[in-house]
Amino acid sequence: MVNSPTPDLRDFLEARTASPAGFSGDGRHAYVSSNLPGTAQLYRVSVPAAGSPPEPGVRRELEQLTTLQEPVGSLPVPGGDRVLLQVDRGGNERHQILLLEGPGREPQPLIEEPDWIHWLGSVRDDGQAFSYQCNRRNGTDFDVYVRDLHTGEDRMVFDMGGWCSPGSFSPDGRWLSIVRYTERNMDSDLYLVDVESGEVVHVNPHAEDASASSPAWLAGGTDFYFATNQDREFLGIARYSLETRTWRYVLEEEWDLGVGLDPLRNRALVSSNEDGFSRLRIFDASSLKHLKELRLPGRGVVGGAEFSPDGTRLAVGFTSADVPGDVWLFDVETGEGARLTSSPNPVGQIAMVTPELVRFDSFDGLSVPAFVFRPRASGGPAPVVVQIHGGPEGQSLPSWNPIVQYLVARGYAVVVPNVRGSTGYGRTYHHLDDVRLRLDSVRDLAALHDWISTDPGLDHNRAALYGGSYGGFMVLAGLTFQPERWAAAVDIVGISSFVTFLENTSPWRRKFREREYGSLENDREFLEEISPLTHIDQLRAPLFIIHGANDPRVPLSEAEQIAKVLEQKGIRHELAVYADEGHGLAKLANRLDAYPRAADFLDEVLGQRK
Repeated sequence: MVNSPTPDLRDFLEARTASPAGFSGDGRHAYVSSNLPGTAQLYRVSVPAAGSPPEPGVRRELEQLTTLQEPVGSLPVPGGDRVLLQVDRGGNERHQILLLEGPGREPQPLIEEPDWIHWLGSVRDDGQAFSYQCNRRNGTDFDVYVRDLHTGEDRMVFDMGGWCSPGSFSPDGRWLSIVRYTERNMDSDLYLVDVESGEVVHVNPHAEDASASSPAWLAGGTDFYFATNQDREFLGIARYSLETRTWRYVLEEEWDLGVGLDPLRNRALVSSNEDGFSRLRIFDASSLKHLKELRLPGRGVVGGAEFSPDGTRLAVGFTSADVPGDVWLFDVETGEGARLTSSPNPVGQIAMVTPELVRFDSFDGLSVPAFVFRPRASGGPAPVVVQIHGGPEGQSLPSWNPIVQYLVARGYAVVVPNVRGSTGYGRTYHHLDDVRLRLDSVRDLAALHDWISTDPGLDHNRAALYGGSYGGFMVLAGLTFQPERWAAAVDIVGISSFVTFLENTSPWRRKFREREYGSLENDREFLEEISPLTHIDQLRAPLFIIHGANDPRVPLSEAEQIAKVLEQKGIRHELAVYADEGHGLAKLANRLDAYPRAADFLDEVLGQRK
């Protein structure tokens, strides 16, 4: 039992965050995405003049640029104060594109086709045109378009089928890069298309599956860097030559790497993901000679990095397990940084908990990593919440999570595993749950429960599961395939049946997800066998379910059908549905309603009351 009072979960959820979204054309302001009003909106904040060092302790006011009801995505246009915006409605993910002409102006519709999805790509260096992807041709395939901001001309430039995502323009605007995701899981082809002639260049032909990122173009526009794991476990940095149409690795390490260049193409920023923790380094762009390591505010996770137009400063989003996300401004030459935004945090005075990184052996000897958050004080073995990430092509990172910190403050231990199938641990690890291996990741949960039972500080008899999306499937699978192990669960927008999920999800999602899960045409019987709904008679633990009514990925019917069966069986459950949400809860008001209810549910079921 928890004996000392703890803050209300609403205080944790009220902690605001901010991340970088680019710079104004003159470099005098940084754009910031912040959820100050309850949804992510666009702001700007003044920055020190070029050549001036960041100013520690100086609090700068955010100027709000958008006041829309829905969360806003943004893409600044070089050379001025214009910003492209993308906004959906009620979480339906059918984003439309707007243009903000500058501070004090109202965003105006630029591309408005409510039946189709529009996702922003990149802006040409001269600011005259931008790329985006859209499924207007047939509702399923995402083609790539280029729109001229001056004339309004809108042209399809790439329509190879499937999911094609626009990357960067070459410096002269001639070439646009395209990442096309193939029919194989975690496999992508990198193409260049000549925007005028339509000529297509395939950058990375390969036989085995491999990923490739959008290019970072070098000065002159004949060479670029890109990240790929072709013929290796982890993403390395490769250099491609348009003149020879060949590429080679130029930087390889035993962690995934990413690369970007400043607008003047003098400096390269190399990021690495080291067991979930971020690292940023500055290199010379042409030689890749290491110049400087950026001194991050702590051991945590970088959530975006944006160069100023002159390349002298870098706005970095940073978060850690015990610090909500904010923006830091770094001097590229010295590597020194100072906080640029200071988002409100009602629980800032509470001592947050940092996780311990552990590994446990699964059924086949595989070493599985997990972050363990332990309560600071406990009168005995602590009840446990196992939080499972979505994806499954995802990775749990040591970043701010208000629900985790609240549960720990209430006396729970929270264990956050990266079961097989997670990204960040190499290509082989990622593929260990593909199609017919799906339940092996669920068996990792059983091995984790075994590990919990060996720790005297953890109560394996009061262990609950908590997860969203694919993590929601893992929750339901744990309850149905391992009913004797788990005492309660919270399922957020989870898959209860792979068959009904694939039958009812958006057409563009079905084609993409069958790469990972298997297809209805070839694997229907297997998909039925591994679905929690098929084994619902085994479920006996209380379950709290959260879902958005407009979810285009995992339809609401996935939650409704499992709640209906639990009602018939007389098993304790609650179903919370939010009419203005999609795949997860984006609005603060809904989060303030749903998550405290879920926490109270766990308290009651696991006996964790004050």
